[in-house]
Amino acid sequence: MRVTETRHLAMDGGSSPKVAGRIEKVNIQGPVSGIASPAYIYLPPEYFRPEYARRTFPAALVLTGYPGTAEALINGLKYPQHSHKLVKAGRMQPLVLVMMRPTVAPPRDTECVDVPGGPRTETFFTKDLPKAVADHYRVGKRARNWGVIGNSTGGYCALKMAMRHPDAFSAAAGLSPSYKAPIDATTGDLFGGSERLERENDLMWRLDHKPAPPVSLLVSSSEHGEQNYRDTVRFVNKVKRLNRRGEPTRISSIILNSGGHNFNTWKREVPAALEWLGGRLADR
Repeated sequence: MRVTETRHLAMDGGSSPKVAGRIEKVNIQGPVSGIASPAYIYLPPEYFRPEYARRTFPAALVLTGYPGTAEALINGLKYPQHSHKLVKAGRMQPLVLVMMRPTVAPPRDTECVDVPGGPRTETFFTKDLPKAVADHYRVGKRARNWGVIGNSTGGYCALKMAMRHPDAFSAAAGLSPSYKAPIDATTGDLFGGSERLERENDLMWRLDHKPAPPVSLLVSSSEHGEQNYRDTVRFVNKVKRLNRRGEPTRISSIILNSGGHNFNTWKREVPAALEWLGGRLADR
């Protein structure tokens, strides 16, 4: 991993790293997947304070939609700023945020799938990225130390990667997620014609046919203005039925009265979703 840029943030109290934290732009190399992609790493103020010098931090992968820009997570949805406020208010532990778009093989929308004969996006996010970040920064290396959150395509990716790889992520939040990958001009054939691979990337199908993974999930939608509302209710009810049978998957939801598939809606959901995620990650 190579740091290519450093950004200072302006927060209440100043802009020094010990007060505001710092953002580092890095290039993450994936030796297993063969993918390299840029990311922004938000290091909270505590990371720079002497009393935390021996502390390892929990980390969260933060994903945009497609095509998206990682900068929108900083300037639009303001993940670092919300994280800073939540920690300062005592509502969340400090997290290291790894902010990026899911489009690691542009311009193709790979939906975080290991495409047969194509980009191994899922391997990059679940194998290469956590190891690269943990090797370079003081973050935990276990699934219980890692969460993932995203909106739209990034929300589908978040839920799917936790469900398929509970050894990588223990908690996932999907804001306005879909529950299976679309096949269109931007994706191409994601599954090499394999119905088995397509089913295994369908989250509803997984709940019905695969062992329930020991992960915590959060989904969001709006009763009016969001196309995924009915699917979200279905998904939540399926997980709740698994709970009643003693299965280990846990579900929470944010359902707004009205909203839409847009930044104005996600801005309302990010603080609560981030607080939820931070409360489910361990620092050791």
